[in-house]
Amino acid sequence: MKKALIITYYWPPAGGPGVQRWLKFVTYLKEFNIEPIVYIPKNPTYPIQDSNIKNEIPRDVKIITQPIFEPYGFASKFSKKNTSTISKGIIPEQKKQHWKDKLLLWIRGNFFIPDARKFWIKPSIKFLTSYIEKHSIDTIITTGPPHSIHLIGLGLKEKHTLKWIADFRDPWTTIGYHQKLKLSDWSKKRHLKFEKQVLDTSDQLIVTSWGTLKEFETKTNTPIQVITNGFEETKALKIALDQKFTLSHIGSLLSERNPKNLWLALSELVKENNDFAQQFQLKLAGVVSKAIIDSIYDAKLKDHLTILGYISHTEALRLQQQSQLLLLIEIDSEITKAIIPGKLFEYLKAQRPILGIGPKNADFSTIIKETNSGTFFLYEEKEALKSQILKYFNRYLENDLNVNSKNIQKYTRKSLTEQLSILIHK
Repeated sequence: MKKALIITYYWPPAGGPGVQRWLKFVTYLKEFNIEPIVYIPKNPTYPIQDSNIKNEIPRDVKIITQPIFEPYGFASKFSKKNTSTISKGIIPEQKKQHWKDKLLLWIRGNFFIPDARKFWIKPSIKFLTSYIEKHSIDTIITTGPPHSIHLIGLGLKEKHTLKWIADFRDPWTTIGYHQKLKLSDWSKKRHLKFEKQVLDTSDQLIVTSWGTLKEFETKTNTPIQVITNGFEETKALKIALDQKFTLSHIGSLLSERNPKNLWLALSELVKENNDFAQQFQLKLAGVVSKAIIDSIYDAKLKDHLTILGYISHTEALRLQQQSQLLLLIEIDSEITKAIIPGKLFEYLKAQRPILGIGPKNADFSTIIKETNSGTFFLYEEKEALKSQILKYFNRYLENDLNVNSKNIQKYTRKSLTEQLSILIHK
């Protein structure tokens, strides 16, 4: 059986789709004659945790750990609230940034390159060099972000004759939040240098979207394959739909992921349609920025809003199946059209209609269309959004709000793991 050493920062009890991706790959790899060995930090600082997800770790998987030093502990003494918010990926709008926000962002962007987990790179290379030799490992896989994980792979590749697969769950230098980190020209060049080294030195690149594939093809000749995120193929739970007309979003809502025209469309429907006003409920589960909440309040939707906060993965699956409509939002910019939110695939499994909002030519809009799983709109399409929501509402009143999705089996975790196994066995 072939051995594959998987180097990742996020692992249970961390929450989020990045954890699910590799947790499920690890779960199924043995079925394809590959023994996964997982290397993780011993004492990580996870901004979001899900205690229930530990139960999904395969009992027979080999996990090795090494301590990590992270600067968030020191930064929190300076401003615990600001540090916690930034570590979760929620960066305040420029005009609303306190001077502490600006200082922390500047320090984060220019002192911690490529990211705040950089102090794990050298100790990991030293530890894993010995481990690889002792256990005859011939394949390593790094997954980022944090992209410092890829620099561990770079260091190991320079020391050993082995296959290195680099998995990019998000882009590197074109990821949206880079523009907010107040990077100096020197810092930008450092990021580009590290990105180039990783892209050119690895033997195989994996990306989660076709947009990132196109971007990386302009930067390197290394083979690249798209392996998207997916969903777990399990028996559907018998869960009753909400009695009210619920529109639910599950996952983080950053301040830039703010479809103001959606809130206005909903506000108009509430004013114009008494039945809609009585039945409509907006549910937000996960970390939500203040800018989003303010926009919803400005649209006079406060009485229709339920903020659930962070919920476990199990609760998230239940909420997806209960909801009448599922909301999927991505930032409205050219550089985010390649991002396919991990929650999309679990939305597919829930088989509830998806209301997608994002940039023109967004990769995830193609999936919604090809699977016949919902509708997609641009941020500026207020009237079209309003019209479609009303259609959904009328179907809800007729007890006929369903979705007849198709071609979703290729997005099951097991099918995706088979694609990964082929790359490992090459």
